[in-house]
Amino acid sequence: MEKEKETKTLEEEQQVVNPWEVSAKGTGKIDYDKLIDQFGCQRLDQSFVDRVFRLTSRSPHIFLRRNVFFAHRDFNEILDAYERGEKFYLYTGRGPSSEALHLGHLIPFMFTKYLQEAFKVPLVIQLTDDEKCMWKDLTVEESKRLARENAKDIIACGFDISRTFIFSDFDYVGGAFYENMVRVAKCVTYNKAVGIFGFKGEDHIGKISFPPIQAVPSFPSSFPHLFSGIDKLRCLIPCAIDQDPYFRMTRDVAPRLGYNKPALIESIFFPALQGEKGKMCAGDPSSAIYVTDSQKDIKDKVNKYAFSGGQDSVENHRKYGANLEVDIPFKYLSFFLEDDEELEHIRKEYGSGRMLTGEIKKRLIDVLTELVERHRTARAAVTDEMVDAFMAVRPLPNMFN
Repeated sequence: MEKEKETKTLEEEQQVVNPWEVSAKGTGKIDYDKLIDQFGCQRLDQSFVDRVFRLTSRSPHIFLRRNVFFAHRDFNEILDAYERGEKFYLYTGRGPSSEALHLGHLIPFMFTKYLQEAFKVPLVIQLTDDEKCMWKDLTVEESKRLARENAKDIIACGFDISRTFIFSDFDYVGGAFYENMVRVAKCVTYNKAVGIFGFKGEDHIGKISFPPIQAVPSFPSSFPHLFSGIDKLRCLIPCAIDQDPYFRMTRDVAPRLGYNKPALIESIFFPALQGEKGKMCAGDPSSAIYVTDSQKDIKDKVNKYAFSGGQDSVENHRKYGANLEVDIPFKYLSFFLEDDEELEHIRKEYGSGRMLTGEIKKRLIDVLTELVERHRTARAAVTDEMVDAFMAVRPLPNMFN
């Protein structure tokens, strides 16, 4: 049986990590080693990076090289199967709670696009508009509208329409998908759900009923228009580690229903501008860089809010250097600056005090502005007809070619 670790909010952990809240208490930051132990997943080491390169003949994504995706469940089995000539499919998703995505939202999609291109496999993307309707103060109609708006940002990441199916729960749930939901629901007791997700007595029953909806895209039979007759097809889920509780539940249930356990490859959180005590939050504009922000917005937010590990005076900075462990501009560059040599140069110069805080912030502003403007241009080209095409229930005859 899957190693069972409940999602905890214990004081001694000094951190809260679950699908609905991510925060570190006091002056601390998220302890990822503790999360690996708590959740029971495995660390993604350099051997996986080397193996992906060998199997795909593609340079590993910077999110792999720099341990942004740092943990996994059975990723080795996906690679073993791929090496034997077996295929798999990708599954990721988005909870559409805001008009525009911020940079943290882009990370799983940027990485999933790389995986799709490197392994040449199909992808299903779930828009959990029903979840956000239940957890946020959103109407059904507004949740559905936000799902389509967010779909445009997802499409703008450059996914291959011949290998990609995007669906919203409000529109797609039914048929074989719903049958799998019922099968999962019958396997999970209320006490088990409380242990995994921390539900409380005042939570409405919609929240308690939601986990099977996020679980069953892991099963190929939930998509008969794509995977009819190949129920043993493996699934790989790229996601942030706060989504792990859903798939611990799924992996426990899957063998009982005759399916392979889904594999996961899990990322750290993209920190808020104010520091690493939590993740970037769509509900707090000052904590986030949005894909709709102008160059001036980005410049103002970085200069005003980005927490610095630099010293309190130029003299002390030259003497002691910056604390890179807490410096947000350096953290952000480690996510988005492609050039490994330049990043290492900044690490040495800024860490030693030869580079000043203003200089690293200026470089970050340039990198983020280029990224956001490129995305905004791509999104402007996404039409409603393109959204309809990606979300159409259709076979993908060339999805493995």
